[in-house]
Formats: sequence, structure tokens, C-alpha cells
Amino acid sequence: MGESENLSRALNFQAAFEHLPPEIFRLAVEQAAVAISITDTRARIVYSNPSFSRVTGYSQEELLGKNQSILSYRVTPKEVYKNLWDELKEQKPWKGQLVNRRKDGSRYVADLTITPVLNNQKETTHYLAVQRDVTEKHQLQSQVVNQQALIESALDTTQAAMVMVDAQLQPVMTNQSYKQLEQKLCCPPLEPLLLTLKKHWPDRFGSEGKALTQGFYPLEVCLSGQEEPELWFHCSGEIIEEKDPSADAFYQTKSKQYLLLTLQDISHLKHQQKQLQLTSLQALLAEQERLQSVREALSGALYQLEGPLNLVNAAARLVSRRNEEGSEKLLQLLGDVQQAGQEAVSQLTACLPEALQEETQVVNLNELLKNSLSLLTPRLLTAGVVVDWQPQSDLPRIKARPTALATLFKQLLDNALDALEESRSDQRDLHLQTRQHQEFIEVIVQDNGPGIPTADQLRVFEPFFTTHNQSNKHLGMGLTLAQEIVISHQGLLEVDPEFNQGCRIKVQFPYV
Repeated sequence: MGESENLSRALNFQAAFEHLPPEIFRLAVEQAAVAISITDTRARIVYSNPSFSRVTGYSQEELLGKNQSILSYRVTPKEVYKNLWDELKEQKPWKGQLVNRRKDGSRYVADLTITPVLNNQKETTHYLAVQRDVTEKHQLQSQVVNQQALIESALDTTQAAMVMVDAQLQPVMTNQSYKQLEQKLCCPPLEPLLLTLKKHWPDRFGSEGKALTQGFYPLEVCLSGQEEPELWFHCSGEIIEEKDPSADAFYQTKSKQYLLLTLQDISHLKHQQKQLQLTSLQALLAEQERLQSVREALSGALYQLEGPLNLVNAAARLVSRRNEEGSEKLLQLLGDVQQAGQEAVSQLTACLPEALQEETQVVNLNELLKNSLSLLTPRLLTAGVVVDWQPQSDLPRIKARPTALATLFKQLLDNALDALEESRSDQRDLHLQTRQHQEFIEVIVQDNGPGIPTADQLRVFEPFFTTHNQSNKHLGMGLTLAQEIVISHQGLLEVDPEFNQGCRIKVQFPYV
């Protein structure tokens, strides 16, 4: 049923075509907006319509009998003409673009289609050429290509790494700096970068993992690779819209959204900031240690004064109770000694430096512990200590006094290094670990030194008690100070009694 209908339609079309007046064809060609010419097999023009004259500048009379090559211009490669004639000789239509010359010498780009005209014997008798002046279109296309090349050159010469991703977070364009960064990290930086963005703005990413629907302000991002352990960047994002070039969007504007990510390397600046931060921390801890030394010295002096002063007080009470004849002068002397002792104690107490008043902040324990460890790098290298640093990457932050915690960690690390330096072992290991538990965060400082005897594991927190060599100027206040800092943070500090291959100290901070 379908084939018969198609046949019927074909016959009706043929009948309508045969009944169409020949004049219609002539008028259609004469009035066509495109340039049309007909040549014989030797390319001599036998007909051209008015549009052909408007494009070329030649009148129909001037063109009649002239070879089509009158329009040729030398910049068109010979290979193009050879390909043109090869196709026509095989009775195939040829389509392409040529640079033609008008009568006044001006050039234009012609979009040309040449079709062989065959007779009933399948012989080529003429050639039908239809051409359009596409010079303006060519100029616009060239401008677009040039602008794209300029933009790409500008992007490739910039020091910032740039990558554009589509709605599926797939890269569609990268510049040279981004490719160099990819080689430096030995892996594509896009995936860890997007994970960082999702961590900071989870609400801006769709459930299907679509890209950000809006730009974002510069964010500091750290990327790590095999050869480059830590690189820092300022990352910003801009939404770029591309209009849909398809036919569906001809009347109704449609667009696609892309996210352009820009990475500005600030590793050198971060390194300088880190060094400045460590220098400031070192100066602050040095001042803290100086004040602590003064406090320890004065506390030691007060401790030493308390013994004789207690004896004088006891002697005065004894003499007073006996009430013997002639004891008034002795009581007066003992009273003078008591007063002088109390004055000395008061003066020494007044000289005790006040503890640093510090506000609580949200702190990163990993960063504080790493900074404290960095301050001891020269000493670690000199002592030949191997450090095993195992921080939990997603460790939650806590509220604390950062300088106090830095002092705490430095005291614990100093104690561990003192123990390692006193040991005669060829292998000196320092193990540092942070980990999250259900109700608290734990920091572990462990060494393979001589350890602390079980009987002394509680006494080490007492003032002026030390297991180290007294000749090393240990006053026994380090762990006492550490204990005070931990208690002030509602935490727990203890020596692990089950560890017998050195010393393992556990510090626990509750969530606040």
C-alpha cells in the first residue's frame, strides 16, 4: 500500500513538472538572489543572471563568451582547480571556495557549486555554476578564529592554571599552566580540587554531582603530589554561559553553563607565612620558657624557704608553750626571723610572672603539633631521630588556647627527645599520632627511649620530680606544666602503663 502511494505521488509530480511553463524556469533563474552562470565544456560563459553581474561587476554582455577564468585570482592554489576539474570530468558536482576577482580588481571569497549538465546520452554538454559572495562571513569566521587564538595564547601565557568544566564536572578546556601543574603533581588536580570545593560549599552541588551554579570568591586550596608534597593555590570560580548554536535555539535563546576555575600559585607566600608563623611561635615559646624558668626558679626558692620557715614556726610555738624564764628574747628573735621569712616569701611570690592570658580559638591540632615539631627539626637531625608522623586527615577542630597547646606539645616533644638522647640505642624513633574517638580527640607522643618506671609514672607530674639526669638542668616542672595546660582544657594526660618499649604519653581533649 505504501509503495503504490509513493509511485502515485511521483507520477503526479512528474505530470506537474511537465505542465510547468518553461518561462517559469527562466524567470526563476533571472530573479534568483544567487549568482548563476552556465558555461560550455571549455568553461566559456554562455549565460549569466543579473545577480552574477552584481557580484562580479561585469555586465552580461561583457561576460558572454568569456572564459570563467576571467574571475580567477592568483592566490587560489592550483591544486584547487585541479581537484575541481578532476571531479567535473568524472561528472561529479564540485563544491568549494575560491578567491575571485571582480572587474574593479577587488577580491571576494566565492562559495561555489559547479554541477555537470548531462544530455540523454549521459554526455556532459554544459556546466551550471552557482556562487555566493561569502567574504563577510569569511571575515567574521576569521575574526572568531583569531580571537580564539588570541584568547588561547593569553591563557597559555598566564601564570595562573585555568580549567573549564562542564555540568558533569568534566574538563573541556585547560591552559598550559594547568598542564604543567598536572605534570608536576603526576595526577590531574581537578578531582582533589572539586572535593575541596564540595567540602566548603556542599549545598551548591546537585545530588547528581553537577557543577557549581554560581561563582565563588578566592579560596586557599592545598594540593599534594608525589614530587611536590604541598602546593598552595588561590582558587576562584566564574560561571561562563555559552549560547546554544543549534537550530532549536534559533528563536528561543538557550545556553550552557561552564565553570572556569583559576588557580594562582601562592606556595612561596604560604612558605613565607609559615616561616614567619614558626618564627613568631618560636619567639613566643622562648618567652614562655624564660618566664617558666623564672617561675620554676622562684617556686624552687619558695619551696626551699618553706622548710626552714616551718622549723622556725615550730620552734616559736614550742618556746611559747614552755613559757620558761628568759625566753622573751628568744621569742622576740624567732618572731623577727618569722617576719623576715614571711616578707621574703611575699617578695618572691610577688616576683612570680603572671601566666599568659589567652583567648580560646578554634584550632587545628594537627597544625599545632606539626609546627611544634618543625621548631625541633635541627635537634631531631642532630640526634638522628626518625619521626613517624601519622595525623588523621579529617581530624575535627576544637576550641582551645593555641599558644598553651603549642607549649604543651613542645614540653612533651622535649621530654621525648631528652629520653632519646640519653638512650644509647642506635635506633631512635619518635612516633606522633592524632586520632578521633567518639567523645574525644587523642594525641599520642611515643619514643623508644629508656621509658619511665612504673613506680614513677604518676610522680613525674609532681613539681620538681624528674627521671632525667639532674646535670642537664632539669627542674622537674615540664610535665607539671603540661598537666596544668591539659587540665585547663578539661582534658586528660597520662603515661600509658601498658607500653613497655619506651614511653607513650596520651593526651585527650574532649569536644567542646
